[in-house]
Amino acid sequence: MGTAVMLATPVLAQAPQDDAGPQDLLPAPSAQPVTATPAVPVVQPVPSWPLTRQWRAGDARILADAIEKIGAEGLSPADYGLAELRAALAAGEGPQLDEIASRSFAWLVEDLRDGRTPMDARRQWFASDTDAEAMPTGKLLEQAVTGHDVAGLLASLAPTHPEYARLKAELAATPANNTQRRALVRANMDRWRWLPRDLGKQYLLVNVPEMMLRLMVNNTVVRSYRTIVGKPGRTATPQFAETVEGVIFNPTWTVPQSIVVGEGLGPRLLANPAAARAKGYKAWRDSESGQISVVQQPGPNNALGLIKLDMPNPHAIFLHDTPSKELFNTEVRAYSHGCIRTERAMEMGMTVAILGKGASGEEAIAISKSGEYTRVPLREPMPVYITYFTMGTNVEGAMSTYSDIYDRDAPVLASLASARQMTRARTSEEEIVPLENGGI
Repeated sequence: MGTAVMLATPVLAQAPQDDAGPQDLLPAPSAQPVTATPAVPVVQPVPSWPLTRQWRAGDARILADAIEKIGAEGLSPADYGLAELRAALAAGEGPQLDEIASRSFAWLVEDLRDGRTPMDARRQWFASDTDAEAMPTGKLLEQAVTGHDVAGLLASLAPTHPEYARLKAELAATPANNTQRRALVRANMDRWRWLPRDLGKQYLLVNVPEMMLRLMVNNTVVRSYRTIVGKPGRTATPQFAETVEGVIFNPTWTVPQSIVVGEGLGPRLLANPAAARAKGYKAWRDSESGQISVVQQPGPNNALGLIKLDMPNPHAIFLHDTPSKELFNTEVRAYSHGCIRTERAMEMGMTVAILGKGASGEEAIAISKSGEYTRVPLREPMPVYITYFTMGTNVEGAMSTYSDIYDRDAPVLASLASARQMTRARTSEEEIVPLENGGI
């Protein structure tokens, strides 16, 4: 580990022994998970800024030229009223040009900033993108007509992650007659626009179809790890963005009632205390309700392994270790019940603790060896992005395609091949279904 990094002495929190972390060594329960209240879609309101601005002909020509060349960004000129804009330019400056140029500019800004794909085509996509609040359309429009730098403004909306630029170069290098590959490149370019433009100074990035995790610092890969992700179907891993608030060393696992009762684990453990102790379980029955509770204590056989990232989220999805490390050697690693098991998880967790200024390298090593449940809070919380890219640069540096394990490409490709939707929801309308037991 990078123990040469000098950090301040952390505040270490000793958490109780009934940590209700995800669970992922036992089969999926037969009972249906509890369904959260669906998110209410927020439809973009009618712009508060007037559609009419005083556009100079020179600025409008630059806008028209940008629209004409927008195919380089994986978008279609037909979506942004190019013919109307050219006709208005031919008629000269005035209210008609102002209105049409403002409208074309706003549409283009929306797609470059937020993504062309409507929310209903983004299956299981719950990541929040705050770019519209940070760079509101009205403000950008005002800057375009007063600052006379239309091209610069449009260019400033591109995602900063280098992978977007690599996909853009791939699109340019793909022959026009290879329509299938070009469509896939365009779809994955658009997925980058679904995320915040700036992902942060340091963050974790999981690509589910690739089954890989990357630790990024200044958009440079510092470490890469194989992962095990959710099985296709009900336990497929959703896509979202959250924050790692702490690192839990030597976690406990509170076994869900669907396994304790539904699969009979509780009665079996109570009937055989020696077997329960051998597997690290503590089981007891409440004297009043009669409910059996089971908690697996810290240890190498714990369902969560020896480390877990504390990243509270409504999906109950976490990054954590596993005792079943042999599965990382398989090519297809979609075995879990939603959670993301991580190769070399102890290394990953210690690195996150150090970068987040929660512990020095020496402290992290000592905590890990203690065998005791310890939560190390991060003084600098770290973003984590659970994404779904079916094309990108692999760990060897070559452009690769990945199996669409959850069949999420089709709606994106269909939306890009269809007319642009004028009204956009800003949040997902899909149900958030907390996964009761993440797993292998």
